[in-house]
Amino acid sequence: MPRTAPSALTVTFVGSGDAFGSGGRNQACIHLRPQGGSAVLLDCGATSLAALKRLGLDPGEIATVFVSHLHGDHFGGIPFLILDGQFSRRTAPLSVVGPPGTSRRLADTMECLFPGSSTAPRRFGVDVTELAPGTSAAACGWSARAWKADHPSGAPALILRLSLAGRTIAYTGDTAWTDSIADAAAEADLLIAEAYYRDKNIPYHLRLADLDAHRGRLTPRRVIITHMSADVLGADHATLFEQARDGLIVGL
Repeated sequence: MPRTAPSALTVTFVGSGDAFGSGGRNQACIHLRPQGGSAVLLDCGATSLAALKRLGLDPGEIATVFVSHLHGDHFGGIPFLILDGQFSRRTAPLSVVGPPGTSRRLADTMECLFPGSSTAPRRFGVDVTELAPGTSAAACGWSARAWKADHPSGAPALILRLSLAGRTIAYTGDTAWTDSIADAAAEADLLIAEAYYRDKNIPYHLRLADLDAHRGRLTPRRVIITHMSADVLGADHATLFEQARDGLIVGL
């Protein structure tokens, strides 16, 4: 049999659930590993450290965390990732790219959870880059562009478009429908989209009905939905969109 060419980019859904663990799923965390490159995370919810270890993904190999917004189910795992690195004698630097306010929120969260941890000496640096809507940043070889999401979190929430080695991933994070989703996902290899409910109007969240209504405007090569409540996860609520699950691996 002919050999299958290795994927340029491997996407692993470490956590595909909502904030409340619907379906027993872990919170938002997507592991991206380019062939021959360093692993990064797209969001890092509070359950992420245990979920990474359960899947055999080494937290110490993560070079960058890209954060869509500063709610605990998307951001709250970063303090644990840092502390795990501290106690496992990590030396490689860790970068965090998130919306304006990320640096202060990270320090405050660490102090709330483990007083003194934000200023404790470590063998590795933690570098925070704040990415405003309408701007771009680079980290670990990745290029990141940001659009404004419609989802209040005490700081601007972001819709992200990440590019590396000829592959592009768009990610809605949490947001009500905005035309920026179509802009961020234009001709992308993969759009990872929130689908919190089927058609119930939950403020500041994306529904399956929204994705269906705007299907003609979405031009990525592939769409995978995530952050699903029980309303979407039920077997009798099958959708035309591919559904993420914890542990799903996708090659691009």
